[in-house]
Amino acid sequence: MKNHPFHLVENSPWPLTGSMGLMSMTSGTVMWFHYNQMWLMMIGTIITLLTMIQWWRDVVRESTFQGMHTNKVIKSMKWGMILFITSEILFFSSFFWAFFHSSLSPNVEIGMQWPPMGIKSFNPMSIPMLNTMILLSSGVSITWAHNAILNNKFMQTMQSMMMTIGLGLYFTLLQAIEYFEAPFTIADSIYGSTFFMSTGFHGIHVIIGTIFIMVSMVRVKKLHMSSTHHVGFESAAWYWHFVDVVWLFLYISIYWWGN
Repeated sequence: MKNHPFHLVENSPWPLTGSMGLMSMTSGTVMWFHYNQMWLMMIGTIITLLTMIQWWRDVVRESTFQGMHTNKVIKSMKWGMILFITSEILFFSSFFWAFFHSSLSPNVEIGMQWPPMGIKSFNPMSIPMLNTMILLSSGVSITWAHNAILNNKFMQTMQSMMMTIGLGLYFTLLQAIEYFEAPFTIADSIYGSTFFMSTGFHGIHVIIGTIFIMVSMVRVKKLHMSSTHHVGFESAAWYWHFVDVVWLFLYISIYWWGN
């Protein structure tokens, strides 16, 4: 019994295993880059994935079956998600800073022009425009899902979440095709570096957001969520809208203006 609304977590091995997995993964990535040895990175990745699955399993048990997530806990989790998205905004701001720093005043090493000499940029009206329409449509479908779950229309929630997942996978496929057909690489001056770093990290965020929504859809199917208990889904929806907005800035600045 307790006389407070907070959730004091029990002892857990997952922070320890998670830190070990992340350290192994980052160190292994350095080994992969410098010595072409992937074994440590793969071990670290496996440890991290197993930790994530089991840690989130425990969170689902605590929130859904044990009733540990009171209104006070839910409020703190929402603020945590808001602060996380804020940190992600600052993360992408660094890429935009690098892009505009180099494009607004191109130096002599890249021919004093943007895009640099020898770089053939993408047509913003082809795949990038299609991807923009896909992500905007997915923003509409995830909003539909949110409205449906608030009204306890679980069939509509499932349908709209499946639509969002399909659009996310379609976006990722088109971006992979775009990368495969790119006439330049990440090693082609500051243009290639800023282009692939910014769009590549956004693509990773799309994949993470798609998995986030997939997990939420499975939980909706298992009746883990209701109109008053759906913090996980709400966080996924916020994250997806963040991904949408970042893409709009990427499209306008890098694909259209930077072209």
